[in-house]
Amino acid sequence: MATMNVSLPDPMRDWIEAQIKTGRYANASDYMRDLIRRDQELKEVLIEALEIGAASGVSRRTLDDAWKSAKARAKKHG
Repeated sequence: MATMNVSLPDPMRDWIEAQIKTGRYANASDYMRDLIRRDQELKEVLIEALEIGAASGVSRRTLDDAWKSAKARAKKHG
């Protein structure tokens, strides 16, 4: 396994240490690996969403209609 040294401002270091104290992470490396995995997963989800959107064709709805629809869905699920 490779080793990297990362410089962080004190507030970020304190945040990582607080996350470790919760018991969810064994150490800073464990926390960083989790962040990287989440970032990788998010990128895959976003790429898939963009591909689905591109394949769906051009919408006849106005931008305002699309925003209203998105806001209504968000309210319903949030």
